[in-house]
Amino acid sequence: MNNENNIKTLIESIGIKAKKASQQLALVPNTVKNNALTAAALEIRSAKDEIIKANKKDMDIGKGRGLSTAMLDRLFLNSERIEAMACSIETIIQLEDPIGSIIGVNTRPNGLHISKIRVPLGVIGVIFESRPNVTADAGILCLKAGNAAILRCGSESAHSSRAIHACLARGLKSADLSEDTIQLIPTQDRSAVGELLRLSDYVDVIIPRGGKSLIERVQNDSRVPVMAHLNGICHIYIDEEADIKKAIAVTLNAKMRRTGICGSAETLLIDSNVTEHNKIAILKALSDEKCEIRGDKSICTLFTNAKEATEADWCTEYLDTIISVRIIDGVDEAISHIAKYGSNHTESIITENTKNAEKFLNEVDSAIVMHNASTQFADGGEFGMGAEIGISTGKIHARGPVGLEQITSYKYQVRGNGQIRPE
Repeated sequence: MNNENNIKTLIESIGIKAKKASQQLALVPNTVKNNALTAAALEIRSAKDEIIKANKKDMDIGKGRGLSTAMLDRLFLNSERIEAMACSIETIIQLEDPIGSIIGVNTRPNGLHISKIRVPLGVIGVIFESRPNVTADAGILCLKAGNAAILRCGSESAHSSRAIHACLARGLKSADLSEDTIQLIPTQDRSAVGELLRLSDYVDVIIPRGGKSLIERVQNDSRVPVMAHLNGICHIYIDEEADIKKAIAVTLNAKMRRTGICGSAETLLIDSNVTEHNKIAILKALSDEKCEIRGDKSICTLFTNAKEATEADWCTEYLDTIISVRIIDGVDEAISHIAKYGSNHTESIITENTKNAEKFLNEVDSAIVMHNASTQFADGGEFGMGAEIGISTGKIHARGPVGLEQITSYKYQVRGNGQIRPE
């Protein structure tokens, strides 16, 4: 009981400090925020060896726990990935500050001038598991958008996240900003997550990044609004008029580039009118890359290396070198399959038929819909946002990659000259 009280007191203290920091940060000019970001990028580069050393501890612990290859890939940091973090910060520095921008204006017949102005959300809680780069991405995006951040990393990435957070804290200090602007919860006690989810007096939104069990817990237990996606069941549909070379290249990249990210393709739909030779070529290309194929009866008949898929396979996020494959009769059936089994994350059609492509783009109800492109482009950095805190598959408040604009809100400023409302 004593420990529970201590955790509750700790998290409440963090929330109080974050709320105060957010109120101060909302008034800080862009130049000051950029000074903090510039210093943070420099600190990350300077601390590269310490970050790698900390990451090795996490990797050793992860291997000891038997984490999957995909999970270890999410966790792993090297010089290139650390440099990518620093470059991401520099990209965000170059982005326009969204705060204070005018979204719309309207002058009423009575002379009232109404402006819609972008403002910060306030305090954002980010809960994540094995990707330590989220520490930097979340912290710097929140800072640029005028929000205070409370970060809660998983035990898998604790050492790496602390090392990265220390760089962000030094960046804040160098710009004379409160270090409470970006806080990392210092305990791995699981009850800390529950306390954060109940912190509705101080936290304005929760963004979870992690596995299905974490997202479900957050969505079920949070008293704070949640911005999240539960699953990343992404589809590739190869239309009958697909360019076969393009189809193979995109499919291999979508599935195999990094199998452990949410934009990895999990289901491949192949049009029945694709030639048998080309169907086999696509399947062989996947199999040659050591990807396990779980297919419907037609696929298993066509390709002996395939295993028969179960009903559950069509709605499974593997995050591994496994893909489910089905033969589909036309674009309408592909759209229906995605509507039934998808998770509203990212889908792509491979075709040279513009009409079919437009139908797919218009009728598939997912956060990201693509034509002739890999689902692995489902990323804020690739969308020109500099970085992302996550991907949202909901329709309120944001959808798709969650970047700067998606972690802001707005208010109306009304300017008058003594107008009163008539009876």
